[in-house]
Amino acid sequence: MASQANIQELEKIASQVRRDILRMVHEVQSGHPGGSLGCTDYFVALYFHILKHKPQFNMNGEGEDLFFLSNGHISPVWYSTLARSGYFEPKELSTFRKIDSRLQGHPTPEEALPGIRIASGSLGQGLSVSIGAAQTKKLNGDNSMVYTLMGDGELQEGQIWEAAMYAPHHKIDNLIATVDFNGQQIDGSTEQVMSLRDLRAKWQAFGWEVIESNGNDMSEIVKALEHAKSLTGKGKPVINIMKTEMGAGVDFMMGSHKWHGVAPNDEQLTEALSQLEETLGDY
Repeated sequence: MASQANIQELEKIASQVRRDILRMVHEVQSGHPGGSLGCTDYFVALYFHILKHKPQFNMNGEGEDLFFLSNGHISPVWYSTLARSGYFEPKELSTFRKIDSRLQGHPTPEEALPGIRIASGSLGQGLSVSIGAAQTKKLNGDNSMVYTLMGDGELQEGQIWEAAMYAPHHKIDNLIATVDFNGQQIDGSTEQVMSLRDLRAKWQAFGWEVIESNGNDMSEIVKALEHAKSLTGKGKPVINIMKTEMGAGVDFMMGSHKWHGVAPNDEQLTEALSQLEETLGDY
């Protein structure tokens, strides 16, 4: 259980990660700040408190927890989190989306970027990959965990529901999947584009252990991930339906799909950074 001091430290790290995200997408006027900001607390809680991982990167991940990002367009938050947790130098964040950079718009292992095990961004695939990795660990007698994050709009992909059937049937109980449930996608709200209806009931009907959480409260997301971990090893995969606000941490970005894939201009960047404390030093 994380202490209040631990929570405060995680919140400081999250503030810096949010600054990184904004500066990265602003510099190239390209990228996806909204979902990245919304999922920052989750990434920081995962990498700095929950995940058993090694920045001395091993592609096979034997004996350590694995994380797969399915909604790969929110790469800025993942890159910042990896850099701030020791996988590579934070100064490399300045190369985001530039020619010959390892930090492409969607993550890829092609350039041997530490922490990245699959290419992602073609939505709907991450859960299947995560199930395969989790099943491999079980077959190999590896007791470590597999985590994955999906977007809520991504649940409109059919492959997600094929994977959702597979995991409970095969008792993949070393897997914790999370849905970023912000209600927004590139063309509008999920309710307008294609309603997701009762997600809790859907996942329960498929045989998953379901929890719900507030992804923009550090204390709550830490507790939720700790609780999710306590539910593993009991014959069912676990799904965390995580409520977030797109653009969380920057008041004028919050709650609108318009910041899904739009970078702030100079004035907007200044305003956004004024709302976020620089805690680890800007790259």
